[in-house]
Amino acid sequence: MTTEFLSPSTPIDGRAEVFLGYLDYFRGQLVEKVRSLPADQLATSRLPSNWTPLELLNHLRHVERRWLEWGFEGLPIDDPWADNLNDRWYVPPSPDLLDTRAALIAALAEQAARTGEIVRAHELTDVGQPGPRWDGDEPPPLERILFHLLQEYARHVGHLDIVAELAGGGTGE
Repeated sequence: MTTEFLSPSTPIDGRAEVFLGYLDYFRGQLVEKVRSLPADQLATSRLPSNWTPLELLNHLRHVERRWLEWGFEGLPIDDPWADNLNDRWYVPPSPDLLDTRAALIAALAEQAARTGEIVRAHELTDVGQPGPRWDGDEPPPLERILFHLLQEYARHVGHLDIVAELAGGGTGE
């Protein structure tokens, strides 16, 4: 899942592919950092906010799903907030954290493929479907949603970089 960082001078066909390329890059960084952690650190929190690397991985998969499938496309999603329990990120306890990590990475890869399908099927100026995601507000255009996703990934991968450093995992790009 590792993708090279896109230099601003790298030729890319269209803004949508720029967004998708950066999303791929940040997803790849997320996965590499989570893979670099020892198994006992995957479900351990090192920060006062108390999230774990597995919870962050799960959260970002659901963020994409909420914004693009439930929000932009207006698809019915049984539990769009499945990454939350009692107002905090959540991954069910597991006796094998490495299996959980592998399953969450696979789910993120599936979501990435779905994101690519959605983005390539629309123009960046296309506006999302009205629905519960927007809580009565006007749906934004796809470009705004993708920009939001990029900042969410960049911010959280930076958080994970600190956690990985504290836990003895991989840091930096």
